[in-house]
Amino acid sequence: MARADRGLDRRLVTPEGVALHLALGGAAARAAAYCLDVLLLLVVLVAATIALGFLSGDAPAGEAVLVLWLLGAFVLRNGWFILFELGARGATPGKRALGLRVIARDGARLSASAIVARNAVREVEVFLPLTFLALDGPSRSDAVFAIAALGWTALFLLFPLFNRDRLRLGDVIAGTWVVRDERRPLGSDLGAAPAHRQFGEAALDLYGEYELRALEDVLRAAQPASLAVVAGSIRAKAGLADDGDDLGFLSDYYGALCARLERRRMLGRGVADKWQRARR
Repeated sequence: MARADRGLDRRLVTPEGVALHLALGGAAARAAAYCLDVLLLLVVLVAATIALGFLSGDAPAGEAVLVLWLLGAFVLRNGWFILFELGARGATPGKRALGLRVIARDGARLSASAIVARNAVREVEVFLPLTFLALDGPSRSDAVFAIAALGWTALFLLFPLFNRDRLRLGDVIAGTWVVRDERRPLGSDLGAAPAHRQFGEAALDLYGEYELRALEDVLRAAQPASLAVVAGSIRAKAGLADDGDDLGFLSDYYGALCARLERRRMLGRGVADKWQRARR
């Protein structure tokens, strides 16, 4: 990683006690992702306006277009960010294009309440004052109100620049991070050795591809404490006996899980993470 980005490196300890290293998304990348999402939302709204005119057989009146854009934008932008970030990838199309995703800062599962909270705060940060400015009425011509509303929005838009974790106010409240979603091929060298242990379906159901990448980091680091914690967690959940060889156990488990995920992917039944079954 470039030296300029090392200030965004963070260490995350999972609930299992495993230390993982990750990189936060920079302010520029987050702003670009957000602008891309807004652009996509505008495309949807324009398409809806055209469809409304086509269905009505006439050009929609100005008031109808204003109502459509105010209500449609409110419902669409909240549904857009919340539903996409609740998905398996934890990212909107804009974030995915820029290689970003949302995670919980405590390493636990990203909860629905956290996603709703971080996106609901955006209404207060940005859209509430801008909506007031867009409405007809005396306040529209009030220069003091306009300046205050724009200043309010600018303050919250610049908020990530004034904290080391590049957090929005919504991230502070929800306990979330926006991190780089680094996609790399799984290490074939880690599963190259012949396996000495066999695992049942119940044991392999414990992890998905997301956790497999974390397991790869643990195996590469080969820290005895981390190996013991992860191996103990898997054994306890799968009801397996402790044979005293944590590295060998995890290497065999890694190889078996890689093979299983590849088979399922060829059948169109890939598993993104260990919570996918619960979501379904």
